[in-house]
Amino acid sequence: MKVKEYLQNNILIFDGAMGTYYAALMNDMSSNCEAANIDNPKLILDIHKEYIAAGSRAIRTNTFGLDITNLGGDRKRQKALTKAGYEIAVEAAEDKAFVFADIGPIMAGEHNEKVEEYINIVSTFLELGANNFIFETHSSDIAMVEVARYIKKECKEAFVMVDYACHADGYTREGYSYKSLLEKVANSDVIDATGLNCICSASHMYKLLREINIENIPLAAMPNIGYPIVRGNRTYYGGSKEYFAEQMKQILEIGVRIVGACCGSNPEYIKIIKGIVDTVGQPVKKKIVYTHKKDFSELKNVFWDKVNSGKKVIAVELDSPKDFNTEDFVKSSIRLKKAGADIITIADCPIARPRLDSCMLAAKLKREHSIEAMPHMTCRDRNINATKALLLGVRAENISNVLTVTGDPIPNAERTEVAAVYQLNSRKLAAYIDSLNKEVFNNSIKVYAALNVNARKFDSELKRAMTKISSGVVGFLTQPVLTDEALQNLKTAREKLDAKILGGILPIISDKNALFIQNEVNGINVPEDMIRLYEGKSRDEAEKLAYDISVDIVKRMSEYVDGYYLITPFTRIDLMLRIINYIKYI
Repeated sequence: MKVKEYLQNNILIFDGAMGTYYAALMNDMSSNCEAANIDNPKLILDIHKEYIAAGSRAIRTNTFGLDITNLGGDRKRQKALTKAGYEIAVEAAEDKAFVFADIGPIMAGEHNEKVEEYINIVSTFLELGANNFIFETHSSDIAMVEVARYIKKECKEAFVMVDYACHADGYTREGYSYKSLLEKVANSDVIDATGLNCICSASHMYKLLREINIENIPLAAMPNIGYPIVRGNRTYYGGSKEYFAEQMKQILEIGVRIVGACCGSNPEYIKIIKGIVDTVGQPVKKKIVYTHKKDFSELKNVFWDKVNSGKKVIAVELDSPKDFNTEDFVKSSIRLKKAGADIITIADCPIARPRLDSCMLAAKLKREHSIEAMPHMTCRDRNINATKALLLGVRAENISNVLTVTGDPIPNAERTEVAAVYQLNSRKLAAYIDSLNKEVFNNSIKVYAALNVNARKFDSELKRAMTKISSGVVGFLTQPVLTDEALQNLKTAREKLDAKILGGILPIISDKNALFIQNEVNGINVPEDMIRLYEGKSRDEAEKLAYDISVDIVKRMSEYVDGYYLITPFTRIDLMLRIINYIKYI
């Protein structure tokens, strides 16, 4: 009988954890269970048999962690461990259980590289005769449909299952909503089942799956046994078996057709699931149970309303203080607002140097002075948990515009002391905020991104920008325009991008300033002839030149932009006020 046939009238019970159970048996939480396919095959065989004896009708090969990066690039060893893992599972299964080729996430590489690596692993399994595949604990949909299509092409009878791992709030480690991931899989024509595994407990998994409106393919649930705790350098999973049983019963009652267990589980938990399945009997029709969500009113977004109405806007960037004294920053912001600035943008620890938090400072301007502010949010210093916590605070403080940037890297000399995170990039961060807008924020936060008009390969920059738009970005703030080439790129961006564009203006205030920017600041190009103009100029003369050049650039870019993004050099507020005054009357 094929898996599809079996699922028509039966609930399919998978096995439980391999990694944590193997580590518990070895009394070593650092044990590499995949290596045991060759080093300790009898124990792996015995584990598979234990799960089958407990009631599993499907077992996963012990191959989850065979991403080539985990093996130091050793392709020969990868193939040997894959072959051994598959053969052990087949020996254990006999005719008692389906064998699923188990493939975990490919962590390194871009989209095409991931597809190629998945296909490489899949091809080994196909050569061995595998016809059931499970991709589990994934956090994005990258490559899943393409690889499933490849499997179906090579083996028409194959059964392909994709499970995602998300936190209790419904978001994966890469910021994707579990609903969007499951729906995309369900609407493909090459994936036969989908669901959730790992990270979540049975309780949280039940709450997530009960709100899924998917009926065309079977749903799966393989939760962890509670959440991990650490005692004496060892990791344990808490939670009673009775509580687990009650939650699994609820999971089956909402129509989940494929069940098993993940981290912390052992054959005893599969016996529990088997008992519940025997009680429930036939699979039930999927029941959707929606929880009531409070409807938050949409924030009034003065800045977006103005730019979206066709009026040109003025954004001015100020660096936040290096300490906690905000007096000068606030005074400057008030002066800029009175002069006509529509919003103050605040960089997020530029050049990887700590400064007063941009989001907290934006909240202060909004709450105490009714000044619209756009904090920059980088991906360098926060994981997804910290990012969501900050975004919740931003929403609570009525900040309605944010700029997403990947963030400058940590200087080489400090990398042993300060760790960069980069769990997200600017596109993924934008997509995450867009997802929160749909699920939580009622579309109340507008997302902006950077556009480098000085990029050497501007076609590639435009492609990235288009991807950002598809991820929810509504507007771009460009790098400073100082050259004819940058101006031409700005014109091209206006023609190609379906988003608002604010043209960057950075007044150069001295020849030293020009040389520093040219040599030390990534993404900005100062022409040699412009640098020479500042040579020998006094402070006043240089500032007048800065003003003249800036307003000339404003005039030249005006037909290609929806507004202006003024970057304040060295707190030269008076200079910025003069430029704002010019913009107001052109």
